Amino acid sequence: MVGSYKKSVKIVLSILLVLGGLFAGFPIIWMLCSSFKSNSTIFSWPPQFVDETFGLHSYLAVLTDPSKVRFFINSYIVAACVVLATLFIGILAGYAFSRFDFPGKSLLNSLIVSVQAIPPIVLLIPYMSMIVAMKLFDTYLALVLTYLVTTLPYCILMMTGYFNTLSKELDEAVMIDGGSRWKALWSVIVPISIPGMVSVGMYTFMQAWNEYLFALCLTQRNEMKTVPIGINLLMGMHGNDWSQMMAMSVLGSIPVLILFIFFQKYFIAGMSAGGVKG
Repeated sequence: MVGSYKKSVKIVLSILLVLGGLFAGFPIIWMLCSSFKSNSTIFSWPPQFVDETFGLHSYLAVLTDPSKVRFFINSYIVAACVVLATLFIGILAGYAFSRFDFPGKSLLNSLIVSVQAIPPIVLLIPYMSMIVAMKLFDTYLALVLTYLVTTLPYCILMMTGYFNTLSKELDEAVMIDGGSRWKALWSVIVPISIPGMVSVGMYTFMQAWNEYLFALCLTQRNEMKTVPIGINLLMGMHGNDWSQMMAMSVLGSIPVLILFIFFQKYFIAGMSAGGVKG
């Protein structure tokens, strides 16, 4: 009787999981199918996943338009710079928090944590004022510096937690052999911290790649817009190019999907280790 009850529960849970997966995945499937259709058939009734207009016309229109390709180039440049800067600063700060005791360490750590609780929109006007005052408006540097404020706290906390899982004897062994603290960090600690770095790098890339608010407010020329803003620009006053919007959305999702497919093992390991002693 108990065995039958458990089997029934498993069946019900399996059905619910399948239904939940279909519900969550349907928008993605519809976006993918719509990117191959024309605007006139996307909202046809009854809806069809594949129709007579099915083809690559939207992708060709996006990839052969220099202004739309520019959106992707801008996103890649900004995201890459943010990832590199975040990892470099985050590794140094995380190592310092993990290995050293210094005055104000607890207070500084609390401030870093509290930054993550502040809604980004609250900081929009102060950021814009500073960016304009520094004459960085409508530049890559404006976006990179702004994104660093949101990505660095997470990176520092994660790398601190990951470094805490590594024995301090590793550093001491290098210094006993005549190496410096700097050498211990980059020749020993960093190479074995790849899972944590991959986890932080993926999070940072997704944050920078998908960010909309600051990319909209801190750039003016279309030549400086990123992918999320470029998709929004396809919504015109007299009509929306839904097909190209879907195509750009699919193309914009590919980098994040590729990262997760190839680095999911490191991502999961880094997230697990980073939360152990963080």
